[in-house]
This record gives sequence, structure tokens and C-alpha cells, in this order.
Amino acid sequence: MTKKQKALIAMLCCVLFWGFSFISIKVAIAVYPPMTLGFLRFALAAFFFVLLLFILRLQRRFKRIPNFTIREKERIESRDLPWLVGGGLAGDTLYFFFENNGVALISASEASLIVGAIPALALIVEWIERKARVLREASASTDEKDAFALWRWIGVLLSIAGVWCVVGASLAISGDVRGYVFMAGAATAWVAYCFLTRPLFKRHSQFFIVFWQTIFGFIGFIPFAIFEIPRWGTPNAGEIGHIVFLGICCSALGYWLYNYALEILGVAVSSVFINLVPVVTVAAGYCILEDRLTPIQWAGALLVVAGVSLAVRSKE
Repeated sequence: MTKKQKALIAMLCCVLFWGFSFISIKVAIAVYPPMTLGFLRFALAAFFFVLLLFILRLQRRFKRIPNFTIREKERIESRDLPWLVGGGLAGDTLYFFFENNGVALISASEASLIVGAIPALALIVEWIERKARVLREASASTDEKDAFALWRWIGVLLSIAGVWCVVGASLAISGDVRGYVFMAGAATAWVAYCFLTRPLFKRHSQFFIVFWQTIFGFIGFIPFAIFEIPRWGTPNAGEIGHIVFLGICCSALGYWLYNYALEILGVAVSSVFINLVPVVTVAAGYCILEDRLTPIQWAGALLVVAGVSLAVRSKE
């Protein structure tokens, strides 16, 4: 199996985890406030990584799998701190501040569909970055020119139009605009996380990156969780199960697998898989939470998927 095939499988696992995560958030948010829920899930993720690190240190043979272990004598350097801290705060603390608050105000299906705008945002940021590099170098390679192709912009516009169909059609149903604003913030924070993480792949393993970003993200949740203590509830066994799923599968394994795919596939291609998350969430929401979407919202979802698929196509 090639590296690309492994990366695609890793992304599909992420899609399944993150698609169901909106259902778990919707259930758990009834017991714990948004930032406390983030604190709990990343506390579990941090514990998982510390335990796994201990096992990897004891069993040297795991180091033969380079993409899933810490490299020999891997340490934090001063130049790594802005990227590790920034990535942890953007992809963990800020992202879940926005997402958990958003899911508390709108349905799980609507929230996941708005996150479908992430690939469009990633493409726009990548275009700005490449454009700046071309201007600096005063020349453009074939890859750079391909990045400016018309079909990419058509795809981005279609994707944005799809998101507006989803939001516009459901405003009268949910009635709280703040939920959509929070989810837009979540999409922006995730794109920032991707670009803050990318430079670290040149020097560190995926495990090392996700481990330290999880630690810094977890620290970012602490002051918010303390402030929310008076609002803590008492979870039952089912709600505890949802929190464990969010911490281990969605945070620890999900971020680890996503970083593995991100290094191999790149930001744009990895981001396009995010559009499969709403498909999983809508299906789960339909079966579990009895969510319902209007025909316009379904059409918007199709526009998002079609638009981003067009935006990331290459000449080949």
C-alpha cells in the first residue's frame, strides 16, 4: 500500500470520527458548558498521548514505523514554539470554543454543513500565499499557474453559495444567528491550524506535533473551564461514553491521523475531505437525533461538495 493510499484511509477514518462528533457534542453539551467539554476531551487526549508515549519509549521496536512515532532525540526547539503553541490554540482551544458554542445553538447537521466551507477558505488562503511567493520570485511555475485556474475560483464560489443556501434556508428554523457566526469562526480557526502546522513537518514527526499541540491546546482550555464550574452538571453513563469518544477517537486519534494525511496530501486536498463530514453527520443526525433538512439545504450541501471537488481538481 502506498503512502497516498494510507493517507486517504487515514482521512476517511477522520471523516467518520468527526462526522459522529457533532452528535456526541450535541448530547454532551447538555451536561457540560462548551469550554468545559473541550477541557475534558483534550484532558483525555493528553492522557492518551502520555500513556502512548510511555509505551513507545518502552518498546523501541515501534520506532521502526517513522510516521507514527517520535523520531530519535526529538526535542522542542525555540523556533518550534510559535507553531506548536499557535497550532494548539487555533486548532484545539479556539476551534472548539467556536464549534461547541455553535452546536449548542443550532442543529448538529447545520453546524457540520457550515464547516464544509473550510476547503474554500483553505484554497483562498493558499492562493494568497502562493501569489505572494510568485510576486517575490517574479516568476510562476506550472504548478503556481495551475493554482490560479478559473475552475478553482468557480468551485470556491459554488461552495460558498452552497453554504449560504444551508444558512439562509435554516435561519427561520433555528432562529439564532449566533450559532452560524460561531461555526464560521470554527472554520476559520481550522484553516489557521492547518497552515500553522504545515511548517513543522520538515523537522518533526506527526506524533510529536500532535502531542505538543494537544498539551498547549489543553492548557488553553483551563481558565475557561474554571470559570464554567458553577454550570457543571452530572453526566450519566451514556454521556460519559460520548465524552470518552470525543477525547480518544475525535481528538487524539482524529488529529493524529489528520496530521499524517496533511503531510502527505497537503492542505487543499486534506481539507476537501472535510466536506464528507456533513454527509456522515446528516445521516447520523437523521437516524439518532431526528434532525430534518429542507430541500434547499440539501441542494446547498450538494453545491458545497461539487464546488470544492471542482476547486481541487488538477489538469491531470
